[in-house]
Amino acid sequence: AEVRRFTDIPNVGPATAGDFDTLGLRTPAELADCDADDLYARLCRITGVRHDPCVLDVFMAAIEFMRGGPALPWWHYTPRRRARSAG
Repeated sequence: AEVRRFTDIPNVGPATAGDFDTLGLRTPAELADCDADDLYARLCRITGVRHDPCVLDVFMAAIEFMRGGPALPWWHYTPRRRARSAG
C-alpha cells in the first residue's frame, strides 16, 4: 500500500508525525533521504529538550521502512543505536 501520511508508516503515531512536522518534513517520501541521527539532533535543538533515545529508534525504523526495508518494531533498532553510541 502507498504511504501517504506519516502515520501510515509502521511505528509512527501522532506524536512522531508531529515531530516530523516540527522538523519541516512534509511527506513520508522525504524520510528516505534523511539521517536518523541528524533528525534526532535537530529535534532536540529545535525543541530545547533532550528527547528519549527511543525517538531515535523510531526515526531509524521509519527511515529504513521508507527506503524499502521491512516493517520492524522500533525496538529492533535499540541495540544498533546503543552499539553506535558505545563505539
